[in-house]
Amino acid sequence: MKALLYKEFKLAMHPICYVFVFLFPIMILIPSYPLGIGFIYVLTCYPVLFLGANKGQQSNDLLFSTLLPVRKKDIVLARIFTVAIMQFIFIAVMSALYPLARYFHSSTETIVPGITLDGYMTLLAFVIIGYAVADLIFFPIYYRKGKSIVGSTLATILGFVAYIGITTIGLPFVPGVKDVFTYLYAHQWVQAIILVVSFAIYFAIHIAVYKVSAKRLEKVDF
Repeated sequence: MKALLYKEFKLAMHPICYVFVFLFPIMILIPSYPLGIGFIYVLTCYPVLFLGANKGQQSNDLLFSTLLPVRKKDIVLARIFTVAIMQFIFIAVMSALYPLARYFHSSTETIVPGITLDGYMTLLAFVIIGYAVADLIFFPIYYRKGKSIVGSTLATILGFVAYIGITTIGLPFVPGVKDVFTYLYAHQWVQAIILVVSFAIYFAIHIAVYKVSAKRLEKVDF
């Protein structure tokens, strides 16, 4: 697995992925910008990673990987780990900018659409579950034939946008739900519990993602 991860980051990962992961978290600093939308940019790395510029599908990366002395399910697991690492680095960088974001949002926080910075841990919980759902859409579709990059990417991004729009922008404006968010904003410990639960859901969903995707790749005849 260590060797496969090394291949992922040295050969498969296009440099633009690093730009996306480390640059776009600064969107948290933009006043009045919907906080949940910035997290979508990790998903835009998927076609770059799986297809890439002169990499990925264009250089038959998946075929090359299957010719290595490794199991097909390990190829899937390595790619899932790679994507998960990108997701959590993105979250970590954005979280590191959180104190600075509090300063920039101080005068406009009341008009930021949806969840505000007071509910940042709740926002992360929604995002983490959203990433898991996105991977549940993407990986099984892609590994069904090992070529469905366009269809899997479109379905993933559209699914994530709909999910994150409903949960982080639309949901707080539903009558009655606003009171729940007001309670969460005042009780950080409750948000912390929700965040921990979201990690458990994330890992549980990814176990299913791995099993389904690995099973599908085993049936692909190159």
